[in-house]
Amino acid sequence: MNPSREQKIRSVIRQSQPDLTVILENIFDPLNISAVLRSCDAIGIREVFVVYTKNYLDKRGLILGKRTSAGTFKWMDVYVFEDIQECFKRVRARYGRILATGLGDRSTSLYELDLTIPTALLFGNEDEGVSEEALSLADGNFAIPQVGFAESLNISVACAVTLFEARRQRATQGYYDEKSKFSESEQEQLYERWTKMLKEKSYSRQQAIVIQKDSADLLPVFVQRDPAVEKPQVRPSPLTKFEL
Repeated sequence: MNPSREQKIRSVIRQSQPDLTVILENIFDPLNISAVLRSCDAIGIREVFVVYTKNYLDKRGLILGKRTSAGTFKWMDVYVFEDIQECFKRVRARYGRILATGLGDRSTSLYELDLTIPTALLFGNEDEGVSEEALSLADGNFAIPQVGFAESLNISVACAVTLFEARRQRATQGYYDEKSKFSESEQEQLYERWTKMLKEKSYSRQQAIVIQKDSADLLPVFVQRDPAVEKPQVRPSPLTKFEL
């Protein structure tokens, strides 16, 4: 690996935000998921959680490749759930609090949130938004202030706006400069994981990983995966002709 490539990888790792993540609930357009992955990568998120509970999403198109996600998928882990309570249990154990997007009197403005602390951000379905069940399980909800006639933004746009507010807040605390969220040991482990992935070109076989109630605990993003352990994967027919 040439020095400039190594420097880029190490810089990305140092600026990663392992205590910030996104949950997507019942998103039916693969291109919206793809756009979210690009925004997540842009601010240093290393894993994303996708939950499906609706029957009409049985043939969801989670075929993640480099065409529309600009190759960002290989730099993060994507976990898929079909049980929202199992998803919340695992995410909360890892991130502490879950905040959902939602309009209403109880919503807090995005710009009043403290996004420098561990947080999972939940975004809902294109048509219906976050479900009532998800709202009841969340630790709070927020809204993006708007002054026009439209009451909501496209999910991928709403996610991007929220994530870059989180980036702004974290940058003021130095988390993209001198205060890495990873220890030096964790940075080195993730570097080894990624360089091994690139050397073996295993990213071309990477798929979203299905998590069920009896699935093993999720590994930290910096831990090397055992290629000998077979994992359940999502391999349905895509909803569109595009790959993610």
